Amino acid sequence: MSGGGDWWYDEAAGPLVRPYAMVRGRTRPVTAELHLVTQVRAMPSASDPESLSVEHMEIMELCRRPLSVAEVAAYLDVPLVVVKVLLSDLIQRGDVVIRDPARIAEVPDRNLLQAVLDGVRGI
Repeated sequence: MSGGGDWWYDEAAGPLVRPYAMVRGRTRPVTAELHLVTQVRAMPSASDPESLSVEHMEIMELCRRPLSVAEVAAYLDVPLVVVKVLLSDLIQRGDVVIRDPARIAEVPDRNLLQAVLDGVRGI
């Protein structure tokens, strides 16, 4: 084959670095609060950018604006557990902050819920 026919090789072979190598064999994130919808945002100044891996730097770049954990995994095209481990590293360093929208939601007022229920029953 000529040099022009080798364009498919890397894409067909898959990622050059396997996911378990990206996280040095770790399979569980230290931070357990990472859910699919947890919002992640990079801090303006990373503690020591030179000590970060390429994958960590990609996450920092992506998370300049808030993204969910699922979005980060999709953009990086790596398994969710790998992203959770990488994010856990960044959280421990203080380079990213997280916010879980499910935990922040306020519980509706009981009187308001009762008024809605009464209104539905009146229909």
